[in-house]
Amino acid sequence: MELPKSTPEVPPNPPGKNARGERGRRRWEMTSANVRYFLPKTGSSTDKPELGREVASEGEALVEAFRTNQPMYTLVAWKAAPEMAKDGPKIVKQAMNKT
Repeated sequence: MELPKSTPEVPPNPPGKNARGERGRRRWEMTSANVRYFLPKTGSSTDKPELGREVASEGEALVEAFRTNQPMYTLVAWKAAPEMAKDGPKIVKQAMNKT
């Protein structure tokens, strides 16, 4: 009886590195303070979306979208901000809190 060959375990990538060991793009964490939820405006389509009524939470948006058989949209506003890096200054995006 032949035993199945085991594959060696691959250690996880170090933080901030991709599979090739290179630094990838920074991912911004989305929070409820950054994201706004909308149902579509009557008559709009996914090809040409128009924002309609804003709802308070993702859960409410999901329920309303399911109940009315329509998509929901999320909106995040970004601002450009300077950041110092090892190779000099660069411009990065920062999510703005909803007001």
